[in-house]
Amino acid sequence: MEHVDYLIVNAVVITMNDAFDVFHEGAVAVRGREIVAAGDRGWVEAAYAASQVIDCGGMVVMPGLVNAHTHVPMTLLRGMADDLRLDVWLLAYVMPVERQFVTPEFCRLGTSIACAEMIRSGVTSFADMYYFEDDVAESTAQAGLRGVLGQSVLQFPSPDAETYEDGLWRSRAFIEKWRGHTLITPAVAPHAPYSLPDEVMQRCAALAVEYGVPLLTHLAETRFEVEDSIRQKGASVIRHMHSLGLFEANVLAAHCVHVDGHEIGLLKQGDAGVAHNPTSNLKLASGIAPVAQMLNANVNVGIGTDGPASNNDLDMFEEVRLAALLAKTASNDPTTVPAREALLMATRRGADALFIGDITGSLETGKRADLIAVDLNTLHNLPHFQRDPNAIYAQIVYAAHSADVRHVMCDGRLLMRDRVLLTVDEPQLIEQAATYAREVDAFLALREESLLSKLVAISDLERAESFEVQVKAEIESATVVDRLLRHPSVRIVKHVHYRQYDTYFLFDDAREGRVRYREDDQIDDDGDVQSVRARLTLTMPTVERKFHGSIVLSRSQFMADANRPLRFYREYFRPLSERELEKDRLRWHIDYRGERFYVNLDRVLRPAVDGLFIEIKSRTWSLQDAEQKAEFIREMMAILGVSTDATLVEGYLELQPETE
Repeated sequence: MEHVDYLIVNAVVITMNDAFDVFHEGAVAVRGREIVAAGDRGWVEAAYAASQVIDCGGMVVMPGLVNAHTHVPMTLLRGMADDLRLDVWLLAYVMPVERQFVTPEFCRLGTSIACAEMIRSGVTSFADMYYFEDDVAESTAQAGLRGVLGQSVLQFPSPDAETYEDGLWRSRAFIEKWRGHTLITPAVAPHAPYSLPDEVMQRCAALAVEYGVPLLTHLAETRFEVEDSIRQKGASVIRHMHSLGLFEANVLAAHCVHVDGHEIGLLKQGDAGVAHNPTSNLKLASGIAPVAQMLNANVNVGIGTDGPASNNDLDMFEEVRLAALLAKTASNDPTTVPAREALLMATRRGADALFIGDITGSLETGKRADLIAVDLNTLHNLPHFQRDPNAIYAQIVYAAHSADVRHVMCDGRLLMRDRVLLTVDEPQLIEQAATYAREVDAFLALREESLLSKLVAISDLERAESFEVQVKAEIESATVVDRLLRHPSVRIVKHVHYRQYDTYFLFDDAREGRVRYREDDQIDDDGDVQSVRARLTLTMPTVERKFHGSIVLSRSQFMADANRPLRFYREYFRPLSERELEKDRLRWHIDYRGERFYVNLDRVLRPAVDGLFIEIKSRTWSLQDAEQKAEFIREMMAILGVSTDATLVEGYLELQPETE
């Protein structure tokens, strides 16, 4: 009789091997890190004696679940900003908070919390991509879980890298430190094609190939992402990544929601793994991935929770159930992705997707002892039927809960026994998480105090004030402008034709100002759009000073180019109401008596306003300068022959009544 470390007996053993062997009176023998035997209890107990015998009392013993996609430190951001679109959630809330708070300490704590949660829900292996991944690895190994962990690479500054070059350097150092570790498989993790240039995606793939490690990334998560790729690259996300040679690496692609049959073929051709994230995709309204089609094409599809800030949990039992249900709904066929197939995605097939299927994902001799015991002797799991050999899979997928997990072992080490965590200090984690929550709340509350601070949070720019001295007036015809442009004191520097589309966001407290989103379409001589530029401006409601009765000194705070769609800013600022303005503008940059001025000839098209309007303005830097330029504007108005009675103190927006 051979000696082993553990005998796990009196269990229904679900192996998830190629034959899908199930032993209703089964046992598992474990020596060191490996499974020595899994089969009928009688012969296993006859062949092996153990230092410890774990009687599972009729529980199910099965492979530990594989969480195919996470951002585990984001447990500390769970519930911070919900019910938002992906871009608003990510760019307006998550990333600003990450810039402020994400440190090695943050990542170690967040990872420890995530590991505790995953152990409780029966996860023994997971894939992760985040910042300071070395610290994620340290906490993962300490907790005793198996991780395929990717150091993130982004084009823009991130908490642990100012440039993508820094991110690549960190990735190389991370891989060299952790490769060969019994629990940690290091990887490189370019965030996504929409956040990185093609060259960087290729360099990340080359790094993964060089070291023979996986490449983790996000692909085709949203319809907007695919449409942008077609518009900018001339091909969909998967097609473009294939053309770049990304799939020469071992790619684990998260999401793949918006892919067609040809693209699924490219994923299979590249031996890519796919991480299906049903809850996250639903919560962010990204869509439903064509999982059934991928499985029919023999693509290795695993199941992931995504980050706990977008899910908001790491409960794989919930994900497995939802994956099966969504596939049925999407195909309108209740036989699609049956329970056994769904559980396979969360075990052996998921391990294959992570490129660790040779060591985990099923209970087989020689594989690592990554297993869990699930108690089905609970009210919500009763009764038990055995007529159908697949009933046991349906029991687990459709009835069991994560709270039914009683014991967890990973790499031959017990991580939880009788629901007691053995490798993490749960009370301490709870206390530390509460401290972070208070700090993040305070940070966001301060940001919400003013429109200016909200603008700064998404612009990455400091406050930039602009003072202007200006006048607006109605004129009879465009020929009036020629009087000024032909004057000997005027030199024309530049002439431009614009079509301007303004959207004003108005708020409860008018003293805060209003935010203007402006799209400038520059029109060429043939009337075609030559270029488009969008800007955000915070305009203040007060007039700083008046000169000559109608020339005003006003203040605006220009923050940044608007690099997101109007919808993004609408959802971020949540204005009380909106006003829209469309105008045709001829603009001249002129020098008058040595000073730069801008002359605008405007026709307000929407809402329709009769007449033409001239505007003369100049930026100013001091009160003395403003007084001098106001005098020059008065002189130019006299050259134009425009009566002061025609002068408008208010702007175009005030010419029409406000509508909700």
